[in-house]
Amino acid sequence: MSRPLWLLSAPVIFLILWSAGFSVAKIGLHHAPPMTLLALRYLLAVALLLPAALVLRPPLPRTRRALWDVAVTGFLIQVVYFGLCYLSFQAGTPAGTVAIIVCLQPILVALIAPGFVGERVGAARWLGLGLGLLGAGAVIWSRQGVGAASAFGLLTAVGGLLGITGGTLYEKRYGVTQHPLTANLIQYGVGALFTLPLALLTERFQVDWGWELTWVMAYLVIGNSLIAITLLLALIRAGEVSRVSSLFYLVPPLAALFAWPMLGEVMGPMGWAGMALAAAGVALAARPVSRGGS
Repeated sequence: MSRPLWLLSAPVIFLILWSAGFSVAKIGLHHAPPMTLLALRYLLAVALLLPAALVLRPPLPRTRRALWDVAVTGFLIQVVYFGLCYLSFQAGTPAGTVAIIVCLQPILVALIAPGFVGERVGAARWLGLGLGLLGAGAVIWSRQGVGAASAFGLLTAVGGLLGITGGTLYEKRYGVTQHPLTANLIQYGVGALFTLPLALLTERFQVDWGWELTWVMAYLVIGNSLIAITLLLALIRAGEVSRVSSLFYLVPPLAALFAWPMLGEVMGPMGWAGMALAAAGVALAARPVSRGGS
C-alpha cells in the first residue's frame, strides 16, 4: 500500500523547519533577550491556538493527574530546554554546537529509559554514548578561536539537553495520549506562565520591534511551534517512530549548514567529522533492542 503524499514530504519539511530554528532563534536574540523572546513566542502560540480550541472543543485531560503530567512535560521542554538553549545562544555558543549537544538526547533516553522497565543496557548503547560524546567534543574543540563557546554557554546547552531528556522520559513513563491541540495549548500556556514573569522581572520585557523580529516570531510560532510539532506528532501517530528518530541524526549538521549563511558561523573539516561521528553514535545507541540481545 502506497503512503500518502503528506507522509512522504512531512519528514523533509519537519527536518528543515526544526534545524533552521536554531539559527532563527539566535537572530531573534539580537532584538529581545531570551526569556522575553520565549514569552512572546508562547503568548502568540496560545493566542493562535485558543480560538481553534474554542471552535473545535478538543477533549480535555480527564483527571488532575493527567493535566499535571502534560504540564510537567511542557515545563521541562518549553521552559527548561528552550530557556537554557536560548541562554546558551545569548552567551555566544554557535548554533551547530548547541544543536549537537541537545541532539545527544536519544542516547541519554536509550540509556536511561530501560531502567524504568528493567532492561539491560547493552554494549552497543554504551559505545554509541562514547561515540556521541567524542563527536560532540570534536565539534566543540573545532570551534576554539572561531566563535568559541564559553563555559556558561556549554553548561546551559547541557542543561537544555537534560531538560529535553527529562521531558521525553517523563512523557514515556507518565504521559497519557492527549489531543494535540489540547496538549500544545497547555504546554505553551505553562511556558508563558513561567517565562513571562522572568522576562518582566529580569529583562524588563525589552523588545526591539522591526521587520526582522517580526519574521523571526512568525517562523518560531508558526514554523516551529505549530507546523513542525504537528508534523512530528502526525508522523508518530502514523507509525513512523523509527523514521522520526533517524531525522534527529541529521539535525546537527543541517543546523550547522543553516548557520553558515544565516549567522556566518563557518565550521571546519574537524567539526564536520565530529558531526558525523556523533550522528553515528546516536544512531547506534537509539537502535531498538532485540529480545535476545543488546
